[in-house]
Amino acid sequence: MSNELIAIAMLWLFVFVYSVAASIDFGTGFWSMIYRNHEQSRATNIANRYLSPSWEVTNVFVVLIVIGLVCFFPGATFTLGTVLLIPGSLILLLLSIRSAFLVYSHSVEGYEKQLTIISGISGLLIPALLILVLPITQGGFIGTEKGYEELLLGKLLTSASGVSFAAFAISSTFFLSSLLLADYSRVANESEAYRLYRRDAILNGPLSFFIALVLVASMRGEAPWLYTNLLGELNILLVSAASFFIGYTALWWPGGAQTKLLGRPRIAVLCIVLQYLLASYAYGKAHLPYIVYPHVTIESAFTHPNTFRALFISYIVGFAILTPGFIFFWRMFMKDKRYLRQS
Repeated sequence: MSNELIAIAMLWLFVFVYSVAASIDFGTGFWSMIYRNHEQSRATNIANRYLSPSWEVTNVFVVLIVIGLVCFFPGATFTLGTVLLIPGSLILLLLSIRSAFLVYSHSVEGYEKQLTIISGISGLLIPALLILVLPITQGGFIGTEKGYEELLLGKLLTSASGVSFAAFAISSTFFLSSLLLADYSRVANESEAYRLYRRDAILNGPLSFFIALVLVASMRGEAPWLYTNLLGELNILLVSAASFFIGYTALWWPGGAQTKLLGRPRIAVLCIVLQYLLASYAYGKAHLPYIVYPHVTIESAFTHPNTFRALFISYIVGFAILTPGFIFFWRMFMKDKRYLRQS
């Protein structure tokens, strides 16, 4: 495997991890807003209990993605930095507002409702804006004005690709977060919250899958080169679809002898994440060798080999240091029953 492929694979892995973790994180803020007055289910308490420790860990991968892109592919930084100036600024603004809610919501009691609403709405807008990077890189939405590249924002927002990608981001946010919160509620012995989040997952699963099909269909007219390459990865996409089917049906499997609750949300979460991983791999492979079609490729944008080797070693050492911390975080906040079942 070439240095370029190693670097882009590592960067794409960061993007995937952040996409899944952030979807759950943003969706949790939305459900916290929706079920704020649903006291009998404690659904908002469950959402906030998950959200409190998780959002800072999720933001670690934002830093990894930005540093990885700038360091591994500096040739792509100028193009992406230029065309993403407006949507990127909006994302940073919304992230700042949402972070302020997470920091101050528990101490500013008089404005807790307003801050919850702001967090819930921004939790939908941020993933919708973030995912627009993908149709931009597919080509057709970058123009040239007086020798400078610029984003054709109006064309992007009214295109089939732009709308379908944004809809997919929002539906995936609903689906992944409701799945995780269903599992979280079950472990916390919050049966009413579990039934609510299981119902939300059942409703949003088929919607997310359908929008994904519409998204692929939109590529046929607006990014035919990518659509053709994606058809070459049909076997992977079919396995991804099978993983979705298994995960979705797991929501109706018997819950086991120790509980009367219907469904196996842990299996559902694992299968659905696997589905997204496989689909993400197929999309990323079909996108190669372009970072931004048709001008920026992984070869033309790549850094000096010596710089790559130094950075790659730095990432390996960094992950060796961070991994024990992530494991400790998981055991403390996701498996410690004293935290999960607090009153």
